[in-house]
Amino acid sequence: MKTLICGSLAFDNIMVFPDRFKNHILPEQIHILNVAFLVPEMRREFGGCAGNIAYNLMLLGGDAEIMATVGDDAQPYLDRLQRMGLSRKHIRQVPGSFTAQAFITTDLDDNQITAFHPGAMSFSHLNKVDRANARLGIVAPDGREGMLQHARDFAEAGVPFIFDPGQGMPMFNGDELLDFLQLADYACFNDYEAKLLCDRTGRSLEQLALLVQALIVTRGGEGSEIYADGQRHEIPCVEAEAIVDPTGCGDAYRAGLLYGIAHGFDWPKIGRLAAVMGAIKIAQRGGQNHQPRREEIAARYERAFGAQPW
Repeated sequence: MKTLICGSLAFDNIMVFPDRFKNHILPEQIHILNVAFLVPEMRREFGGCAGNIAYNLMLLGGDAEIMATVGDDAQPYLDRLQRMGLSRKHIRQVPGSFTAQAFITTDLDDNQITAFHPGAMSFSHLNKVDRANARLGIVAPDGREGMLQHARDFAEAGVPFIFDPGQGMPMFNGDELLDFLQLADYACFNDYEAKLLCDRTGRSLEQLALLVQALIVTRGGEGSEIYADGQRHEIPCVEAEAIVDPTGCGDAYRAGLLYGIAHGFDWPKIGRLAAVMGAIKIAQRGGQNHQPRREEIAARYERAFGAQPW
């Protein structure tokens, strides 16, 4: 089943400051803050929610296509997608723009200072879902107008999709969030986003779950829960081989959801596969550096749950 992943492609520029920010920021001078941090260590990762989700879905053997917008500097990312066999057919290059990118500086206490430039992501509404001929989709964090447009496009085309606002959540008010849920077939949030959703809409999770076939809430090390078919399915967290980097874990989880939905799994099984993907990802740095074979994913699932996933 062709699955269309609408969301961002981005570069994550990650720098390490070998000291503590607190040693260089004077509290009494915070109103005239002007600091510079020497960062000898830096790495650039391929990221963005659409890229991460599609990468993980590919690992599972799913048929993923990315719909995103990128800038003039995107060639290394486009070349990577081609090497991996991921289609670039629905990736639009916007002249005169940069690809979305984050600049993240971390100190020795794991405090972070992040700047994010949306760049070409702001033009995501120029892409149209109806040109993709997909059977399943997801609206992941992207430009505001693009997320609104793609949700309407999926609904008008009769293509079931997951609404996954992620870090884009603050861009929408309560009425807009309710509109998304009424258009979507499934919705996924982390625990903080779920609380914000309830606050902005004035409704409980149980009430909001009635608007979709399934509402999924991830809770990190506490596992996740899926509200579906009038039930609340508790999904345990899968123990990771190492806790290295949570970046992209939510995207790996969502790839598991998409694969399970596409193959008609029941909700407990879908949630368990998603949890396995998150556990595999967290053991590696970056959103796309883990490389398990499909057989290894199945083995991890069997060790955790005593059965084969497929």
